[in-house]
Amino acid sequence: MSGQFAEVAATGEFVRQGNHFTDRITSDGSTDYPVEAGRYVLYVCLACPWAHRSIVVRSLLGLTDAIALRVVDPIRDHKGWRFTLDEGGVDPVTGASYVMELYQRSDPSFAGRATVPFLWDTRTERIVTNDYPQMTLDLSTQWTALHAGDAPALYPEHLREAIDEMAEANFHAVNNGVYKAGFATAQDAYERAYDALFARLHELDAHLATERYLVGRQLSEADVRLYTTLVRFDAAYHGHFKCNQRKLTEFEHLWPYARDLYQTPGFGTTTDFGHIKAHYYGTHEKINPTLIVPKGPDLAGWDAPHGRDHLAERLHSDGTDAPTT
Repeated sequence: MSGQFAEVAATGEFVRQGNHFTDRITSDGSTDYPVEAGRYVLYVCLACPWAHRSIVVRSLLGLTDAIALRVVDPIRDHKGWRFTLDEGGVDPVTGASYVMELYQRSDPSFAGRATVPFLWDTRTERIVTNDYPQMTLDLSTQWTALHAGDAPALYPEHLREAIDEMAEANFHAVNNGVYKAGFATAQDAYERAYDALFARLHELDAHLATERYLVGRQLSEADVRLYTTLVRFDAAYHGHFKCNQRKLTEFEHLWPYARDLYQTPGFGTTTDFGHIKAHYYGTHEKINPTLIVPKGPDLAGWDAPHGRDHLAERLHSDGTDAPTT
């Protein structure tokens, strides 16, 4: 998101734009978009935490062959996300030069900010959805026929309420909280976001002292959603968004937890720190007028042993707690 694209209320508080396309791809024929391998294309920016969620889930569930992936340039200009990573600066799937072109093809009246991620239907040549929270849930619940045999249950029925509650609390204070701090234009708005962010991070740090994952002692959608913010924290949010009470590496349990996820296939393998830093520091000119991208932080620690194996899940096959010995 570029600085000139940030929505700020008169009070100085950042306000996130709503999702414009909210159709769904389903397995039961209840919508115009059935689950079908090879039909849909996932458009992302590797720097974007909201897009990164969908990339991680796509990888974890083994949907990389079923859903194609297109990546935009991490640098936005005044027209938005660009396809300058592709030959000739043109998306080979659609022939577009900018994501905004695909939004306006799908809805000629669209006048907002074109965002990623979104799923494009090659059959109807329009965007199905840019509803990023629902998108990953549907990958878990609607695409099951195409999941890999060893795909994790990221949104199991018996944990959905707990996952939703955890994700909602983390969204307001952490995932969106860093943006509310970073894009605030009033001191009190910034401090409210800052205080809520670190209060929640300390709560999560305490929770993770005895739990390997956030919900149900198993990897879930809640972990994916928190990870994409944590992995950007020291590289971008700590300095660039003034979220500097402490670094992720200074949390006793959050830091090993984040490394545990990073070292899980599908997480670190889809994380691109180069794109992350290029986007945040090279696009938000109101926050970083020089557009200089910092050389640090040292990223070697992400591969250090996380030491959390002793918190391994202890569950029966039905998802209930198994007795420990």
